[in-house]
Amino acid sequence: MPEPAITPELVAEHNLTAEEYEKIKEILGREPNYTELGIFSVMWSEHCSYKNTRPLLKGFPTKSPKVLVPAGEENAGVLDIGDGLAISFKIESHNHPSAVEPFQGAATGVGGILRDIFTMGARPIAAMNSLRFGDISNPEVRRLFSGVVSGIAHYGNCFGIPTVAGEVYFDKSYEGNPLVNAFCLGVLRHEQIARGAAKGIGNPVFYVGPATGRDGLAGAAFASQDLTEDSQEQQRGSVQVGDPFMEKLVCEACLELLDTGAVAGIQDMGAAGLTCSTCETAARGGTGIELDLDKVPQRGPDMTSYELMLSESQERMLIIVEKGREDEVKRIFDKWDLPWAQVGVVTDTGQMVVKHKGEIVADMPAAKLADDAPIYHREAREPKYLKNVRAFTLDGFSDLDGSDAINETLNKLLAWPSIASKNWVFRQYDFQVRNGTCLIPGSDAAVIRVKKDSMPKSKNDDPDETFDDKFLALTSDCNGAYTYLDPYVGGKIAVTEAARNLACSGALPIGSTDNLNFGNPHNPELFWQLKEAVRGLAEGCSAFEAPVTGGNVSLYNQNPDGAIDPTPTMSMVGLIECEGDITSQWFKDEGDAIILLGEPVDSEDKLQGLGGSAYLQVSHDTKSGTPPRCELDDARKLNTTLLGLIQAGGVKSAHDCSEGGLLVALAECCISNNPTRETPALIGASIDLSDQTDQSDEPKAADSESDAIGEPNSKLPSSTPHLRTDALLFGETQHRVIVTCSDPEAAKITDRAKLMGVPAKRIGTVGGENLTIKSGDTETTWSTTNLHDTWWNAIDRAMA
Repeated sequence: MPEPAITPELVAEHNLTAEEYEKIKEILGREPNYTELGIFSVMWSEHCSYKNTRPLLKGFPTKSPKVLVPAGEENAGVLDIGDGLAISFKIESHNHPSAVEPFQGAATGVGGILRDIFTMGARPIAAMNSLRFGDISNPEVRRLFSGVVSGIAHYGNCFGIPTVAGEVYFDKSYEGNPLVNAFCLGVLRHEQIARGAAKGIGNPVFYVGPATGRDGLAGAAFASQDLTEDSQEQQRGSVQVGDPFMEKLVCEACLELLDTGAVAGIQDMGAAGLTCSTCETAARGGTGIELDLDKVPQRGPDMTSYELMLSESQERMLIIVEKGREDEVKRIFDKWDLPWAQVGVVTDTGQMVVKHKGEIVADMPAAKLADDAPIYHREAREPKYLKNVRAFTLDGFSDLDGSDAINETLNKLLAWPSIASKNWVFRQYDFQVRNGTCLIPGSDAAVIRVKKDSMPKSKNDDPDETFDDKFLALTSDCNGAYTYLDPYVGGKIAVTEAARNLACSGALPIGSTDNLNFGNPHNPELFWQLKEAVRGLAEGCSAFEAPVTGGNVSLYNQNPDGAIDPTPTMSMVGLIECEGDITSQWFKDEGDAIILLGEPVDSEDKLQGLGGSAYLQVSHDTKSGTPPRCELDDARKLNTTLLGLIQAGGVKSAHDCSEGGLLVALAECCISNNPTRETPALIGASIDLSDQTDQSDEPKAADSESDAIGEPNSKLPSSTPHLRTDALLFGETQHRVIVTCSDPEAAKITDRAKLMGVPAKRIGTVGGENLTIKSGDTETTWSTTNLHDTWWNAIDRAMA
């Protein structure tokens, strides 16, 4: 079929502006043909080029003594974990594909992130995810939710990787535009790090994996535009179809091939398929590549050069082989029963030259394609809605009065899908395959063991080598409501909660990866959200010495009704010194002391931790108010103290206070030690917070003019003379952790914490079958069995 004429309308259909098209003509010195236009459109999409966000990303900390491969240099970063061992990890989104085809969209999101990791020479050993959906009462949301979870489970379980952690939130802002962020971590030795550069003039270029089809066509461009009903229908073909069993074969073959030393460069065919893999490897190597599309295995009849170059068919890799070692490569691919083809050669021209049916169908400079996309500094303007957010007060919101109100509120919060147990999700995952999971889903962070058999095999392996196991903690966090109400503070809180979850598990953060899920960057108010959130993330990662090793930007996440809540997902990895330091969140033994590290309520927050809280959303149908203050110095001090207490011994459990506040966290400590429905291990507690409500009725003087007029996060104004019960029980004041220890250790632990400058107080005792809490003159009691049923089965009941 003849190629269509290049018209302004066709250029626009490829999401290229008139100015960008002029730049393309300037680079080529001529008009592009249809295939070249398609190639530029995907390489200059936001998904591949970060043309709207690259200036912001430069603000992230990316260096530390542990960084072996920094962010942006390869498919994923690499960090040293000692003894010549390293880890590679990354998170990426598959939001738009999952909105169109939830099962395949989520499944291929997992497949793509797995390839990013084993492309680095690392063996994938753990996965997690971060998911966002609309209101679960909506049948369409339930369809998307079920399809996404099934897709993740199918691909991960079939590949044979444990999915060990994650998070799931439900909010109307994600209606029609779910977020599916997939994370993978792999392990390798320092000498096994692989590079994605096309080096060695004359080296052959190999294609390995299944044949190329028309699935996934121009998926990168699809992910870089607003999601509408029309675009969903038109782009259904942009969703790839995955085969996890094929991916497993590709992974094993590539790891074996890398060990031979015959590989000069390796790159997965992810976004933009053959296009991205060829031009990026050539750009990194300072070389060119010549491709012959007639040699590319094809699944569909009469495929055009446009389709072959832009297809995102899954489980495919591009490998640059040392000349003269082709037979080794063929032998290994044949051993693993994998399709392969020698499709090209590395050249010294710097050009990506593509031939098809005896003709040159594309001839363009590789580096210009990969590195010289236009960069935009978008206008940023503070959203108008923030004026009302900052003016929000608790006036008109009556405090909780009596045990019945407290009882009802706790049950509502535990049944709220964003807080309720996510066992409906994680029980579909095989989270113990490979026998390296030390702490399963359901605690503050997952913990995995790095064993000798976790490592990629090497012909130089010494069977008698002494191998000391390593222990890693993984978590993923973000509160989209906080980021909507204050993007800068929300960004900081995402990082501090991730770091706090690692500390509660006994780990010290060593690195992080982010997934920036935002709306249309052309909207100044939405771009301001992005800019401020990145500023908060960067400050947080610097404070915890957790450099960003890579990540993903996903923009245009909105439906015709508006943009999603800004959601900068933060995944963080920490190192645990020894197995004895692994700590879980649930209470352990009768008679143990319960200690609160941190202030029960932030006296300098005019909303007492209720701004943006789950309590306001669930009990008052209100998402407003400035979020809780986030002081990075206080957060770091708490984490350092907690980690020191854990490493000194004596701490039996640790659980951070986040969504739902102190009472929800205490309830979770009582009921969360239940890896299966059949064997819940419940234990009660007696809590006394009555002294916290004995506050002076004298008005608190304002410290400054800004305090007097109620600026964001100002101190308690004179209109709030005493501590509210709802704030004490359900406020989300930051930098708080509940720990338990044996009764004789309690005084020692509180004294050590205070010595470090961290407030600490014993608030109760573990034991019995009920959770009882006294606040002021009110005492409320719950059966742990009933609490567990409410919390454990909430999503089951919603999905029934």
